[in-house]
Amino acid sequence: MRRFLSVLVFASLTLRAADPAEIKIWPEGAPGQMTPPSPATQEFLRTKAGKTTITNIHEPTITVFQPAKPNGTSIIVAPGGGYVFLSAVHEGTQVCEWLTTIGVTGILLKYRTPTRDDAAPHEKPAADAAQAIKLVRQKAAEWHLDPQRIGLLGFSAGGNLLAHLACDRSVAMERPNFGVMIYGGGFIDYKEPTKLKEGFTVPADAPPMFLACAHGDGQNATASTVLYLEYKKHNIPCELHLFTQGGHGFGMRAENKPINAWPQRCADWMKSMGWLQP
Repeated sequence: MRRFLSVLVFASLTLRAADPAEIKIWPEGAPGQMTPPSPATQEFLRTKAGKTTITNIHEPTITVFQPAKPNGTSIIVAPGGGYVFLSAVHEGTQVCEWLTTIGVTGILLKYRTPTRDDAAPHEKPAADAAQAIKLVRQKAAEWHLDPQRIGLLGFSAGGNLLAHLACDRSVAMERPNFGVMIYGGGFIDYKEPTKLKEGFTVPADAPPMFLACAHGDGQNATASTVLYLEYKKHNIPCELHLFTQGGHGFGMRAENKPINAWPQRCADWMKSMGWLQP
């Protein structure tokens, strides 16, 4: 009986060790105060949130998904949700699980939400992403990662977060070594959508970027195109994919449309950039 119990304990510990580890990124508490959600934000939550979305995140975390054979590259995944909630499955855990199949360590970021009512809704989430990058660099040796091969993959609001973190130089923060933006936007002038909004620029040291979006996804397709052209001006590596159909929020869903192949196109890009080699 004692041996049987020992086997059970060992099996339990083994399974527990295999589970993704969730880690607080601000052990002493995240800086700043959260703004109470307005009636409009509460209505957004009521009408838009689903069973797999999460919100009211005051203690941001990362959850680490390690592949069987890490190639040294890691990608922090920032789900979308309008800075109100996080679509934590098809734009989160499923993405991290896919990354492990190509040898990349997937790291799910649960950034602070809701921040929609803040004057700059991206600021707290961007600070959380920067802190996550800093933490991953600190843990790089322990997690068998290259501290100079850390990417940030953002969907929708997570893509807006990525744009600000990659391009905003007004605040000194940790930056990703490359970015993947899937239907991101919110950084162009809505009155003149072929231009970036006032105060947003692409610096010469912006990280390489992969962009994917659907043609009919509001102004996000225009935003992706404008961002690509700004990257082109600086001759910074950038790849843009615009698909005729796909809408918004497809994430990792399999709907048998060309746009659903974006993960393979992204993997091809990462391979061409040398980030899938050990």
